[in-house]
Amino acid sequence: MNDQSKPGSAKSKLSRTLVVEVARVTEAAAIASARWTGRGNVKAADKAAVDAMRRELGDVSIRGTVVIGEGEMDEAPMLYIGEKLGTGDGPEVDIAVDPLEGTTLCAKDMPNALAVLAIAEHGGLLHAPDMYMDKIAVGPGYSAGVVDLDNSVEDNLNALAKAKGVKVNEITACILDRARHAKLIEDVRKVGASVRLITDGDIAGVVWTTDPAETGIDIYMGSGGAPEGVLAAAVLRCIGGQMQGRLLPSNEEETARARTMGIEDINKKFELEDMAAGDVMFAATGITDGSLLDGVRFHNDFAETETIVMRAKTGTVRRIKTQFRRIGHRFVG
Repeated sequence: MNDQSKPGSAKSKLSRTLVVEVARVTEAAAIASARWTGRGNVKAADKAAVDAMRRELGDVSIRGTVVIGEGEMDEAPMLYIGEKLGTGDGPEVDIAVDPLEGTTLCAKDMPNALAVLAIAEHGGLLHAPDMYMDKIAVGPGYSAGVVDLDNSVEDNLNALAKAKGVKVNEITACILDRARHAKLIEDVRKVGASVRLITDGDIAGVVWTTDPAETGIDIYMGSGGAPEGVLAAAVLRCIGGQMQGRLLPSNEEETARARTMGIEDINKKFELEDMAAGDVMFAATGITDGSLLDGVRFHNDFAETETIVMRAKTGTVRRIKTQFRRIGHRFVG
């Protein structure tokens, strides 16, 4: 990684005004999918978010290529990997999207459903195939290599506790509540640390590690979607922290797909800057209420959203409350 791609570089091609545009994209997706909150229709909620996000991205002054999307072209008619978006003017960028992070959370009106988007300078985001990825992440403030995917659970938790200056029984790990994590959960508890299980939404789980005093989460561990791993890495690229990931293909077809996307070593341990490098912008808007953001609020004549926007170059984090006035059947901001 050369110095021109580090935060604070004057060489970034991304303009300051683009920060506002990425927020508008996630706000539109959140409002569209929030209409389906609690209705039990996962596909309708996801489609609403996808359609709104694609429409808004089409008006942004970029030459964008989707590198993390809803699937490949034959699987997803919109926001598919390789799709070109934007007006065709402005910088060439990579786009990573999760229009509805936590489809089940939205459908069941559970906490922490988000609309998520990351934009980076061309070549800045890992082209990750849609498969599982083993992940480990901690927030900022620790020496490099404090945790490592190749270390045991015990070694990682003890090292983190030592770095934090606490006993291991004061460490809390965030883990997706899945049967595949039974051994991991058992190992964490055996060391003496506690576990917070989440049903969905592992992007939020990684974000929580950046502010353990507020969230109570010190470390994220376990496997989840590789696309979500890249989006989480984009967050840490903006605000600091450490993360590693390793793809977990379940068959030869997934391995072949990874290779067609440029990943020759399927066992490669990806560091944070392998997944998100250069100047990165990240935005997330709450769909349902959560520990990170408030969800969409609908009123008689307006809708209200809360969005968090981050940028790697400056390290800035903005929280934006926005009201969108109702005009006919649409909310306009």
